[in-house]
Amino acid sequence: MELYPAIDIRAGRVVRVRRGDPGSEIVYHPDPLAVAAAYARDGARWIHVVDLDRVFGAGDQTALIADLVRRAPPPLRWQAGGGSATAEDVEALLACGVARVVVRAGAGALPELARRCGGSRLAVALDVAAADPPAGRAAHALGRAEAATLARAAKAAGIGTVVYTDLGLEGRLSGADLDGAAALATTAQVDVVVSGGIHSLEELSAIRAAGLAGAVVGRALYEKRFTLPEALACSSR
Repeated sequence: MELYPAIDIRAGRVVRVRRGDPGSEIVYHPDPLAVAAAYARDGARWIHVVDLDRVFGAGDQTALIADLVRRAPPPLRWQAGGGSATAEDVEALLACGVARVVVRAGAGALPELARRCGGSRLAVALDVAAADPPAGRAAHALGRAEAATLARAAKAAGIGTVVYTDLGLEGRLSGADLDGAAALATTAQVDVVVSGGIHSLEELSAIRAAGLAGAVVGRALYEKRFTLPEALACSSR
């Protein structure tokens, strides 16, 4: 199981938002590079970077992400999210040196994205909300059946990884939707990286035991529920 410490960027700062609400922003650090360097020193192999400016339609942080990738210590690898939906968006991030881009796209667009960008360099965002999706995210919220259909379409297009987030749990530190993520991995036969609400080492152990491919962890690290070395050890044993 791979651990992805998260760096969510808005206006050049490291922040977290609750349930996708821009008004709930908490600023954790003014310097994303300092955070990335600390993660690298603590043994991170990947970082999950999210461009919240792109998510909220307020420009993009592609230049900053390029600078982070260029300046952060190797052999760190980067997975970039933030609502990229076109081949041009993806290609711009890949040109920066990002290893994998998480795309938000419908099933019909996935074969062309995979052809142009390479399926192994893509993951598909599956943002699930059973009911009452957060304001600003409703247009992209999926039911579980829709998520499974999109995951199977990704697999058919040559994209073997999905990032599964329960929008109702995101940013709450109340636990991720492990059952939904595990069911998706079984039904769609894809690698599932689970995100949203992860709050304890015990939960990371359960994610690993369920055979999931990875976990994105953000707020729990910033609020010192556990350290990154503890989380890495828990994820690998």
